Amino acid sequence: MKRPTVIIRECPDYDPERVRVLAREALEYLDLHPTGRTLVKPNCVASGPHFPHAYTRPEFLEGVLRALQDRADPGLKELALGERCGITIPTRFAFDQAKYYPMAKRLGVKLYHFDEEPQVQVPLYHPERLRDALFTPEPVARADFFVNCPKFKAHPWTTVTFSMKNYIGIQDDRHRLIDHDHRLNEKVADLQAIIQPQFIAIDGIIAGEGRMLTPIPFDLGLVIMGDNQVAFDAVCCHIIGLDPLSVDHIRMAHERGYGPVDLDAIDIVGDLDLAQAQARAKGFRTGLIRVEDYFEGTNISAYAGPPPTDGGHDYCWGGCPGALEEAIEILRLYDTGTDSKMPRVHIVFGAYDGPINAQPGEKVVFMGDCARYHGDVAGKPVQIDSIYRDRSTKDPLEAKHADIYAKMITVGMHLRTLNSADIVRIAGCPVSVAEQVLALVKLGKLRNPYLDPTQALPFTSCYLSWRTRTLMSRILGVPYNKVGPTERGAARPVQNLPPPDADTPLEVS
Repeated sequence: MKRPTVIIRECPDYDPERVRVLAREALEYLDLHPTGRTLVKPNCVASGPHFPHAYTRPEFLEGVLRALQDRADPGLKELALGERCGITIPTRFAFDQAKYYPMAKRLGVKLYHFDEEPQVQVPLYHPERLRDALFTPEPVARADFFVNCPKFKAHPWTTVTFSMKNYIGIQDDRHRLIDHDHRLNEKVADLQAIIQPQFIAIDGIIAGEGRMLTPIPFDLGLVIMGDNQVAFDAVCCHIIGLDPLSVDHIRMAHERGYGPVDLDAIDIVGDLDLAQAQARAKGFRTGLIRVEDYFEGTNISAYAGPPPTDGGHDYCWGGCPGALEEAIEILRLYDTGTDSKMPRVHIVFGAYDGPINAQPGEKVVFMGDCARYHGDVAGKPVQIDSIYRDRSTKDPLEAKHADIYAKMITVGMHLRTLNSADIVRIAGCPVSVAEQVLALVKLGKLRNPYLDPTQALPFTSCYLSWRTRTLMSRILGVPYNKVGPTERGAARPVQNLPPPDADTPLEVS
């Protein structure tokens, strides 16, 4: 492995031409030439007027894409941009709200919606893996030159989301939610075995602190670039005063040989040094606030016990509690009366064995499959048993797509029982942000953001377009094509692990 480089450049605003110059100079410095199938992966988990700081901005991507065109090898076959946005929302809607379509049209760049693409099964070989294989969209598996363009943000589940965490978007919904629980950091580390980027450029012009879907804007004014994900994320951590080894997915990838975290092993260059970048980031707030603390002082009382014992965790950082935090912030955006409208409600996660301070008539929701409670609530005995299924029983080949309208019906059915009972369980592992948004809408009689009149028409149009395309793919048999591992471009296991068997096909589900 060559010595990695991280390049820190000043960029005060979203000027595509300025970003183009910075990215081109970085590509020149690193002696990189896009070739073959070149794929750029942004962070577009959510976008549009309600989520202005959650995604990689189109102006930033335009600059990077033009720089890639400037440096392209004669063997460049395709320059594309691909992503799977936050679950249940069609990627087409996220791209539309992010203004990616006109940008891609101007540049002649192909767009891939990963929730509409065939999913390729990639085998894993490292001993610490959660599963023997992962699924990823075919454009990722076939990429010859992979570019990661994340957003510089905090994250309520993994502390930060820089380059490595951006990989959660190289899976579609049905595979993304598998292991999106207390072992999420391990899942993110496993995803690194699918492909490694040749070039990384993070949108740190306006960073996002505190959260990932509804981050608080932080004027950082930086474009940071590099050629090794672990080293890159380690430097980003140091910029905000965070020990990279305290972020589990960075530590795990480092221990597996993907790259260094020691600054002495990384070349840091640019027009700002590390100390100057740190001065700009002073006061940046990361994620990881326990759900009980997050809702202190509101009408929601949260209680969290430990998740299932595998992995030795005492809190589910990657699952339902963090989703509730994101859900309430989304509702606050759409309905300014959210906190005043919400009645007194109690939400319980994991194997909780403490008191639940509910009064008669107050609602108590046990959230997630692993919720368990044996005790008294408002003077009455309550027994809630875990229905958690061990991850070994969850077959990715049987995973189903999430559908927001189906979720509306399912969550509504769950919560109808609240009309006649004060205690209800909402099943799932995890119970997604979308489902918890819908649950809070029902509990508080709040505005449903999925039915917002300003977005209902484009959302429905994108939803129907997504459903039509996926249905046609199934009819035509496209998802069942097979791709051999020797055709997979840059999708290779880490160097110090045994190579895949050349005779083993990669299956597309």
